[in-house]
Amino acid sequence: MTKQLHLAGFLIASQLTHSHPQWRHPRQDLNFLRPEFYQNIGRILERGKFDYVFFADGLAVPHRYGDSIAETLRRGTQGAILIDPAYVVATMAVATQYIGLGITRSTTYHQPYDLARAFATLDHLSGGRIAWNVVTSHNVGEAYNFGLEAHLEHENRYDRADEFVELTFKLWDSWQEDALVLDKDTGLFADPTKVHHVNHQGQWYKSKGPLTIPRSPQGRPVIMQAGSSNRGKEFAARWAEIIFEIDPTSEGRKAYYDDVKSRALRYGRNFDDVKIFPAVIPFIGETETIAREKQAFHNQLADPISGLITLSSHMDYDFSQHPLDEPVQEMEVGGIRGLFEVALRLSKKEGLTLRDIGRLYAEGILLPHVVGTPAQIADQLEESFRNGEADGFIISPAYLPGAFEEFVEFVVPELQRRGLFRKEYTGHTLRDHLGLGKANLIPYQRLEAAGVR
Repeated sequence: MTKQLHLAGFLIASQLTHSHPQWRHPRQDLNFLRPEFYQNIGRILERGKFDYVFFADGLAVPHRYGDSIAETLRRGTQGAILIDPAYVVATMAVATQYIGLGITRSTTYHQPYDLARAFATLDHLSGGRIAWNVVTSHNVGEAYNFGLEAHLEHENRYDRADEFVELTFKLWDSWQEDALVLDKDTGLFADPTKVHHVNHQGQWYKSKGPLTIPRSPQGRPVIMQAGSSNRGKEFAARWAEIIFEIDPTSEGRKAYYDDVKSRALRYGRNFDDVKIFPAVIPFIGETETIAREKQAFHNQLADPISGLITLSSHMDYDFSQHPLDEPVQEMEVGGIRGLFEVALRLSKKEGLTLRDIGRLYAEGILLPHVVGTPAQIADQLEESFRNGEADGFIISPAYLPGAFEEFVEFVVPELQRRGLFRKEYTGHTLRDHLGLGKANLIPYQRLEAAGVR
């Protein structure tokens, strides 16, 4: 049987996703504060047999560019509005039956017990369809919102995140699978010998446990991550079953795929238990000319300053202090370092100015655009998949819900005809869709630590 790829939808609970022109696009539905907006998207993607849809998130209105929130709000850039995706996916869960639902939560500004409880609840209520996109947060504005004067340093954020996830695993494991008995005749509700304190005392956290929720349908949520720096990739290789990646070049995606998979193997993990999903923005037309006209119309709405506002937020660095028409310089940034390295690499390779990078960022946060007829889009995805760059793809829309509707109606059938994508769901949980085995609740350790190389 032909190896099949996976598909996911990208969302932010707001007026746009990666595409900054999105909220201004004439085909964009702006009812993003209503549950029906998200429920409709969930049904569309489920009709297309997508593995999951996930929500990126943040905890502050971007203010880094020019040290002000004014332009963020005036231009409607990414982060101007961010409603809580946990409540959004709860409404989507009742409107769908199969599609996985992922949300972002930060290890820097939440507590392990709280998140372990929330995700176990969502996994129960969705019937085992939840994923946690683990982030460490990346800008000082988020620190200010939580009463802190400074953001935790990059390496320390990941060290703390390691312990955070270790503790959440322990809490999810505090109820054995058969601990909940519910025997009315004997009056035994739960077997106390199968519910355990965790008694965690670490460098960053302490927790007695147990969790107040029985083990969930998946055992725990599927773990998702998007590490792009060296330390971030190491974290992703240790914990993640889904890895979200941004790189506009084939060689960059291939190098990332090989790097992270090899790191995962050093944790004793199976090659196929780590699924890497590069993100793309599709523009689909009856002809290639029509598709390129759609892309050109979209890109004409891209505002370089909006892009630089988001770039400044992502890098936790104020790019307003640099001339727009000069090349991007190497500098120390405190945010998403791997993504900045991609921008720097593009700038050097193609002779791009800061304004050019701002425009590319506005057009889609450096995501590659896949443009053409349904067959041409399928060709591009298939080539990337067979080239060892991806296990699947995250589809990021240029407008909603239309871009998802077009992909489901035209591209998915083409992938199915080629035997590259499922025609029906064969399971009910997200782990089923991804072809993952039983959830591991024991933290992975590097094999070198045990003397194995």
